[in-house]
Amino acid sequence: MSEDAPAASVADVPLVDVAGVGKSFRNGTVALEGIDLRVAPGAFLSLLGPSGCGKSTLLRLIAGLVPPSAGRIALSGVVRGKIGFVFQEPTLMPWASVWDNVYLPLRILGVTRADAARRIEETLAAVGLDAFARTYPRELSGGMKMRVSIARALVTDPQLLLLDEPFAALDEITRFKLNEDLLALWQSHRWTVIFVTHSVFESVFLSNRIVVMTKRPGRIAADVPIDLAYPRAAALRTQSDYTVLCARLSAILAAAAA
Repeated sequence: MSEDAPAASVADVPLVDVAGVGKSFRNGTVALEGIDLRVAPGAFLSLLGPSGCGKSTLLRLIAGLVPPSAGRIALSGVVRGKIGFVFQEPTLMPWASVWDNVYLPLRILGVTRADAARRIEETLAAVGLDAFARTYPRELSGGMKMRVSIARALVTDPQLLLLDEPFAALDEITRFKLNEDLLALWQSHRWTVIFVTHSVFESVFLSNRIVVMTKRPGRIAADVPIDLAYPRAAALRTQSDYTVLCARLSAILAAAAA
């Protein structure tokens, strides 16, 4: 056995292990069926699929917000308070400043304002909002509100970061910029990321792996590695290897949605 074998076996242990998971609701809707998914530590995985295919439901199951109807979900070594969740809408407290919105998860964990101050300031700086700490949500643009939501998810230094179509409502220029900023943060911190989107172009730009889901009931139709080098900058969007991958994923998605 080579000296590298033990390290390889450790790396093979998934941070997220979804086995045979299904989800049905009381109204009879079967959202998910037979989902098997293993996500390695440090991965950037996108869930890609048509609207209504259960992507967001699967994300909420992984977060523990709702229970599965069948199967099991295991998170290896993820401790309490170390899952960050960014919703499609910023869901900010309108009466609270940017600083206090970002403080919320730490406050829930019992961290005092004094002890949280440095971490909040560093997180706001990381998302480019250090000058807006005392600003209120009504004074922010849509892109800035989403940055606050991301900062709130990052302030606990999560092991697992779950993002549910966070940029879907933004204009293209803002969306592209936030894609690039998110990748830069991920490369610095190497969280494990699961990102829900219905955009082929966004998923290829961000991810090192894309899982394509079928229409409801959601199943996994394809699991595609994305072998594009990091860091990824805006110029990637015009390169042939990127456009070829986008065309391939578009064909897979069309087949899955048929």
